[in-house]
Amino acid sequence: MKSSSYSSISIILLLLICHLAGCSTDNSSELDFNIQAAELQAHINWLANPELEGRLAGSEHEAKAANYISDIFNQIGLETGGNDDTYLQKFTLEGPMAQAMNRQGYLSRNVIGIIPGNREIENYIVIGAHYDAQGEGGIISMQGSVEPEVHPGADDNASGTAGLLELAHYFKEYNPNRTLVFIAFSGEELGLLGSRYFVENSTLPGGQILAMVNLDMIGRMEDNKLSIMGTGTSEAWPELIQKANSDSLDINLVSSGRGASDHTSFYEQGIPVLHYFTGTHSDYHRPGDTADKINIDGTIKVVNHVKEVIARLDEIDQERLAFVESGQRESEEMRMDGVTLGVMPDYTYDGTGLKIESVRSGDKGDEAGIIDGDIIVEIDGDHVDDIFRYMDLLSRFDVGDTMKIKVLRNGEEVDLEVTF
Repeated sequence: MKSSSYSSISIILLLLICHLAGCSTDNSSELDFNIQAAELQAHINWLANPELEGRLAGSEHEAKAANYISDIFNQIGLETGGNDDTYLQKFTLEGPMAQAMNRQGYLSRNVIGIIPGNREIENYIVIGAHYDAQGEGGIISMQGSVEPEVHPGADDNASGTAGLLELAHYFKEYNPNRTLVFIAFSGEELGLLGSRYFVENSTLPGGQILAMVNLDMIGRMEDNKLSIMGTGTSEAWPELIQKANSDSLDINLVSSGRGASDHTSFYEQGIPVLHYFTGTHSDYHRPGDTADKINIDGTIKVVNHVKEVIARLDEIDQERLAFVESGQRESEEMRMDGVTLGVMPDYTYDGTGLKIESVRSGDKGDEAGIIDGDIIVEIDGDHVDDIFRYMDLLSRFDVGDTMKIKVLRNGEEVDLEVTF
């Protein structure tokens, strides 16, 4: 890994020259530091190495990944943000997904590094990415096979973790006004457990989290397309996103602050959020999510956009970051251990209903006749407004039950039926 010592010397010399010449020393996003393709790829390769057996939360391989991230934070020079003067915030895995994956009661850990602000030390900007993956499959796999097989999790989410590490490296030299908190979450794949634990047991000494930016699956960009969720959670987001778009990205803005990733935990606490996402693919939650398939040039573009947004967040008036509610609340806690259709939602869809990205071959949704692109709008006569209403309705069924589904397909309503 790069040492930051030579960069620190350069910055000190630059500040001295500027002081003597009377030039401005404000924070500029034109800091002489480029996001490094080689380092991004090296982080992804390390985390997605099959020897780490998919980094399942609570496993020894997740612990190795946590130590790797801690070592990088230490090399960069971040302050410790975990417990007992370490980078680690430990917590116990609990809940239906942890139980279903045989992880109930196991120890897991978030990895937290801090760059203190110059002027607003207790105003925090959180940059997050989950580093756990799907282990050797099981209930969270889209593979459909019952045989254990390593799911490397290169895009989901070694890509976001690598971006997090490079952003930490960049901003360590940036001298921010506000405190930047870099968090690699675990337990995301088991129900956002690490991020939920953090927001309920924050290690930050008082103050206020102004915003949270989440990087999850940023490694498979196609045709310069990027989706950013949560853009309706603050009136400031659309302008900041547009001004940061120096690579002419084709950006899809999704207003909802809720989704199947760690930003949701912060949104639920009334914090403006963004989630960067380059889309699902045929290797999602499968053994084929390998490091060689990462679009590293596209990943750099995503990380550079995040970098520019954070730099602007560091300067913006706090009042402009007022929280706006943008997303439906679950009517009750979602049950994760019940029946399933074996479908993957399109998380970039911002309309009514649940749009299907892909259907697992041979699973219940496939048997019922659901196809890619269908939008589930009704279950047993009840309207499906969004993913949370879908999960609520699905949780009412058990093995042996029959469920009627209405989908929109190319603008036409189609009635289907599935028996679990």
